[in-house]
Amino acid sequence: MSMLKLLGVLIDYPQDELWQHGDELLEAAADPALPAKRRDALIHFVRELLATDPLDAQDRWLSTFDRGRAMSLLLFEHIHGESRDRGQAMVDLVEAYRKNGFELAAKELPDYLPLLLEYLAQRPHAEARDWLHHVGPIVGLLGARAAERTSPYALLFEILVELADAKFDSGALRRRAQEEARDDTAQAMDRVWEEEAVRFGPEAPADDCAPPTRMPPASTATIRQVQP
Repeated sequence: MSMLKLLGVLIDYPQDELWQHGDELLEAAADPALPAKRRDALIHFVRELLATDPLDAQDRWLSTFDRGRAMSLLLFEHIHGESRDRGQAMVDLVEAYRKNGFELAAKELPDYLPLLLEYLAQRPHAEARDWLHHVGPIVGLLGARAAERTSPYALLFEILVELADAKFDSGALRRRAQEEARDDTAQAMDRVWEEEAVRFGPEAPADDCAPPTRMPPASTATIRQVQP
C-alpha cells in the first residue's frame, strides 16, 4: 500500500472493514521513506485507531469532519463554497479522472480528499506531487485547524503537506486557525440552521454543488480503473 493510499484510507470515514486490515495498515505506516519521527507518529496513530472501538472511531470522525464546514474534506468547498463555479470545477475533475482511465465507483463528489488521494496513489509520482502542491494550502489549513482542535488527524494532513513539498506560510495558517470562530459547536450549528434560507427556482443552488453527508452510505469511496 502506497503512502498516499494509506493516508486516504486513514482520513476517510472508518468503515468496519478497516479493522480487518490492521497488519496491512501498520506495514504501510512503517514506510522507511518517512522521517523516523513522522514514521513513529504515524504507526502510533494507526495503532491507536485499531485499538479504538469502531463506533467510537466513527463518532470521532463525524465530530471532526461532519460538523461545520471548516474541516470539510470536500476540497472545492474551501475554494468555491456552494457556487456554480464549484460544479464546473467538479466536472473538470471528473474528466481528468476519465482521461486517465478511471471512473468513480461509488456515489461521492470527486473533490472528496480521500478519493483524490486514492486516484493520485495510482498516478506517476511527478503528477501526484503536482496535484498535492496545488491543494497544499487547503490541506495545510485543514492541518492547522485540526491541530488547533487537538485532533490526532492533524498528523495526516501535515504528512501530506510534506509529501507535496508545498511552499506557504504554515505559521500564518496556524494563526488564522487560532483566530477563527469555531463552527462545530452546538451553538454555531444552530445558527447555521436558523440563517439558512430555503430557496427555490433559479435562485436555488445547483444540485451538483450541494455537499452530501460525508459519511459514505454503504462503502468507502473508491475509484476503479477502466480496463481497455
